[in-house]
Amino acid sequence: MNASTLMDLPMSRLPDAQPSLFSPAEERAMRQALDQAQNAWLAGEVPVGAVILRDDAQGIPQIVATGYNRPITTNDPTAHAEIVALRQAAELFGNYRLPECTLVVTLEPCAMCAMALMHARFKRIVFGTRDPKTGAAGSVVDLFAEPLLNHHTAVEGGCLESDCGQVLREFFAERRALQKERRGLRHAAAAAAQQRVQDEARAAAGEPFPAPSAEPFADAIPVGLAIEIEVDADIDMTPRHDEPGTPT
Repeated sequence: MNASTLMDLPMSRLPDAQPSLFSPAEERAMRQALDQAQNAWLAGEVPVGAVILRDDAQGIPQIVATGYNRPITTNDPTAHAEIVALRQAAELFGNYRLPECTLVVTLEPCAMCAMALMHARFKRIVFGTRDPKTGAAGSVVDLFAEPLLNHHTAVEGGCLESDCGQVLREFFAERRALQKERRGLRHAAAAAAQQRVQDEARAAAGEPFPAPSAEPFADAIPVGLAIEIEVDADIDMTPRHDEPGTPT
């Protein structure tokens, strides 16, 4: 096929044209799921969002349920974005089976969510970025391809993958920076406390105090941060290479 012949072909017939794996409705739903992920971020949760689609009477996909990560804020370890949306849809339709529904989620489902979606008989799952630590759609295990299960849900990953991964990378970068700042504040507070003990010991012994520094004394812990430091002191935010959204 020469160049002139190639130019005469319509775009749909170009030899290297690849059909999209995702429908326009699924891509629009993924953008809605990204909005849901931002809600999770604002609530202090890992930013993962989910949307459930179902065709209306005219066969046009409509959003029927949404969800975002809430395990911390609700003290519910099962409150992943997929489960939140799944519960909403099941209640809406009054049925625990949802065979006409498609779930669109920004992060590859974990084993818990994968099994819940298959129990609900979802027809299709679309996810954004892969989760190399807990992904159950091929990253760690592939429950959707398990031949011994009695229901098989179609699954496709990579929808707006870059956007979905970027949200997670920015979230974890922000958390690591905040943890580093708080760690520095804790060290400064500990040094100030130690200095006070030494000053009290000098005063009790009648020893002279050292000359004050030329630099004005800065409060070790700015007002409003002490409680936050105490609450988050046990959170491990060290950098990891297996965080969701990290390119492999």
